[in-house]
Amino acid sequence: MQVQTTTELVVRAARLAGPAGPTAGPAGPAGPAVRGSRRILGIAGPPGAGKSTLAARLAEALGPETAVVVPMDGFHLAQAELARVGLADRKGAPETFDVAGYVSLLRRLRASDGATVYAPAFDRSLEEPIAGSIPVHPAVPLVITEGNYLLHDAGEWASVRPLLDEAWYLAPDEELRVRRLVDRHVRHGKEPAYAREWVTRSDEANARLVAPGRHRADLVLDTG
Repeated sequence: MQVQTTTELVVRAARLAGPAGPTAGPAGPAGPAVRGSRRILGIAGPPGAGKSTLAARLAEALGPETAVVVPMDGFHLAQAELARVGLADRKGAPETFDVAGYVSLLRRLRASDGATVYAPAFDRSLEEPIAGSIPVHPAVPLVITEGNYLLHDAGEWASVRPLLDEAWYLAPDEELRVRRLVDRHVRHGKEPAYAREWVTRSDEANARLVAPGRHRADLVLDTG
């Protein structure tokens, strides 16, 4: 496990972006990507690990001409579909995502064939995925994708890791992570008691599935 500053991580991500990325630190100029040369950085970890926060910081530091964030959460199944198949109380588990759609998107992003690719986002205020929300322009050399199951090796999820040029795993303090999760659920409308019950029952079950993936990461980060 390593402790690295945000600046060190930005430099590592910029290096992954290659010659098309910043050449003089995070504020450096970005050039056009070579067709087929786009790289994908994956950030994995248990629920509440800080994946989306780190991904956003990296993208902001690198700039929109160099990096764009494409979250795995955009492939959540819609709430109506989860209710139809009886999985509404397991939302966030591996089976509640369109993993085949996510894998297909990663393959399109790697191809970097000169076309803009539109990726879905996840709206936490609605608790729903929103299609076509994130444009990935052909000149952008680095995609940062983040989510729980990037290093999960069961079923179709096993197809994700080979599509990542580099994978990082976030390993925060467990008590802090759980507090963050409860607070996040409360901010998005859950009653505190229900939020704690959801974290204990659902999020922590998912965290146990995610944990073995740390051994498939290139970098394991102690995020405090």
